Amino acid sequence: MSTSESKFVELVRNWLVSLPHDIKTAFDALDDENLPREARELAVGTIIYIVSPHDIISDRNDAIVSFVDDAILLRLGLAKMTAAAGEDGADFRGRYPELFDSLEADWAICRGVLGDLAGWLEAKVGTLKSIDYKGKKIAKFLDDSDSREQLFEDGLVFRTDYPVDEKYIADRLKKASTIIDALRRAKAEEARAKGLTA
Repeated sequence: MSTSESKFVELVRNWLVSLPHDIKTAFDALDDENLPREARELAVGTIIYIVSPHDIISDRNDAIVSFVDDAILLRLGLAKMTAAAGEDGADFRGRYPELFDSLEADWAICRGVLGDLAGWLEAKVGTLKSIDYKGKKIAKFLDDSDSREQLFEDGLVFRTDYPVDEKYIADRLKKASTIIDALRRAKAEEARAKGLTA
């Protein structure tokens, strides 16, 4: 395995282990009224993508690969959200240095290993604000306190039931190909569902 692949695997392992903690950052963005509404809507879409069992890799039989897209899209969603939010976005990033400080360099490593899959994942960020969840549009989770409370509860359930920790992942994710193969299958399934070729 090349040095960049081993760095990539280490990054993804760390992102998977920290996902239940990191999703709280997206909830903080949802609640941060200093951020523009569009940024907060992207935060909601990112949360929904993660807590929904019907995302692009929905095979929960393999907990590790099924959460890889969640861990990646959380970072891509938060990066886009804060970049578009100007000074308020920069202030928000400054509150979470452990998540944001190395994100640009980390994603460059990912891009190098993932190739065309990186662009496919980046394009998904643009779809996050149009997700419906439990029959509701994104705006409902910002404007309606009951809907927001339900999303917080679903986030808590996700974090409580999340099956991946360092011990679990130690023997199960050692090669970049494990991640790449899962993402390629998901991309191909998505293309088939849309009647396209991958």
